[in-house]
Amino acid sequence: MSTITQFMDHHFRHFNARETLDAAKAWNQLLDDGGQMFLTMAGAMSTAEIGIILSRMIRAGKVHTICCTAANLEEDLFNLFNHNEYKMVPNYRDLSPEAEKELYDEGFNRVTDTCIPEGIMRQVQREITQLWKKAAEENTPKFPYEFMYELLDQPGIEKHFQVPAEDSWVLAAKEMGVVIYTPGWEDCTLGNIFVSEVIRGNVKSHAAIRHGTEQMEHLAKWYIEMGKKKTPIGFFQIGGGIAGDFPICVVPMLIQDLELEETPYWAYFCQISDSTTSYGSYSGAVPNEKITWGKLDIHTPKFMINSDAAIVAPLIFSYVLGD
Repeated sequence: MSTITQFMDHHFRHFNARETLDAAKAWNQLLDDGGQMFLTMAGAMSTAEIGIILSRMIRAGKVHTICCTAANLEEDLFNLFNHNEYKMVPNYRDLSPEAEKELYDEGFNRVTDTCIPEGIMRQVQREITQLWKKAAEENTPKFPYEFMYELLDQPGIEKHFQVPAEDSWVLAAKEMGVVIYTPGWEDCTLGNIFVSEVIRGNVKSHAAIRHGTEQMEHLAKWYIEMGKKKTPIGFFQIGGGIAGDFPICVVPMLIQDLELEETPYWAYFCQISDSTTSYGSYSGAVPNEKITWGKLDIHTPKFMINSDAAIVAPLIFSYVLGD
């Protein structure tokens, strides 16, 4: 019986399949050369349970820093705490507006074929609100991921888990000390809850959260430090949007705005996208366009895989893991 690696080596010879295999091989080469991989995630990858394999990648030291949408950060924990209450709708393409309203009335929010219960994280909502409250009162603001890590450190928290702990990529990131950037954190369920708690007066002020520009400064200082160590940094992008564009801009910012002209470019670039190239589209822009923005160099290994990330990402991860 062949392994996933053997299967891909034998069958993935052309088109998107060949691009997928080449991207996986180049990832391994980057690591072999002493590099690190920066992973970005848009879309609903956590709801697609990418944590089952991404957690392995993190624990194996194949992913070193992450930038994701706020939804991906929280939805990994939604799955961890409320998986048993999710509802699957395999026939989602056939749902009428009336059927969608029925799901809403039942307390479900649909993401393609997966319906997330409205009362997510109710077991721990009080705990995370207390963490926000304490940070605001003591003027000790934290990044959103740091509150998640603090929550996961609460005594007895594991009794609320509804999936195996090893399947949570956020928990794996906490264990490995991985930084998770979440630009635009207010655009998520917990961000909305945080605002409501501030309005109610339960949390003293918005100052509990360290926001986007502070995240960019933190990222810039990290990238500068990696440059001093001559550590090549790769950029693996799932989808597009703010999760991808926010961190990739750190390079032109350092070169053009801080005038640190010796700043190295990203050493590898790969994007999985189901967006077609079109007018003004970031998700569908080909990698070469990023050369004109000072994000990538002409010699940077570049891969663009036009496919479903829920299928392709686990294959690439499996190859990198040597499955």
